[in-house]
Amino acid sequence: MPKRPPVQTAAPLIPESPTYDKLRKAAAGCRACPLWKTGTQTVFGEPVGRPHPGPRVMLVGEQPGDQEDRAGKPFVGPSGRLLDEALEAAGIDRSQVYVTNTVKHFKWTGQGKRRLHAKPNTTEIRACLPWLEAEIRVFRPDVIVCLGATAAQALIGKDFRVTQSRGRPMPSDWARVVVATVHPSSILRAPDPEAREAQLEAFIDDLRVVARLIHGRGAEAGEGAHAPM
Repeated sequence: MPKRPPVQTAAPLIPESPTYDKLRKAAAGCRACPLWKTGTQTVFGEPVGRPHPGPRVMLVGEQPGDQEDRAGKPFVGPSGRLLDEALEAAGIDRSQVYVTNTVKHFKWTGQGKRRLHAKPNTTEIRACLPWLEAEIRVFRPDVIVCLGATAAQALIGKDFRVTQSRGRPMPSDWARVVVATVHPSSILRAPDPEAREAQLEAFIDDLRVVARLIHGRGAEAGEGAHAPM
């Protein structure tokens, strides 16, 4: 049987003794998967106010959207604005947060002049994962929050289901605690204002679990705001 071609990965691009600035510079030229051809630019993670010694919380989404791709910054579109609203409501200081994505290029399909989100596949996620792993090693956050299934399955396991375990602190090799919840974009897709309000409140409840953890009054890993559905 013919040999399968090796899986492309960003691992060889990770600089020795990485720092945030070294990683960001190296990722700008990443071509580990074909998404660099369709994305305007690499959208790397970003702390707010460059906190020292590092952010307490790392929020990990799926991939940049249309506005993020154009701006070169994560979570600056509608999902980012909703996320900021929820963080404030949950009592999490935005300066303690680092935001990033599992995949660093925007994957999209065209519909007229619109660029519509397309879900990254397993090969693309695997190729980009070394960047996320390096970000975690550099910042060593206390809590990682996986926003949506792509981030959760990349860091927790492919069988993980957000709907069953959202808001539940879990021990992890990546950080002291990992918590999974929905992606803000799913709230924006709610069918009506009432559903959107209910989904937003559930999202804020999940972030309140994170707030309690970083403020030293949280539940131990394995406990959480939501029981399995």
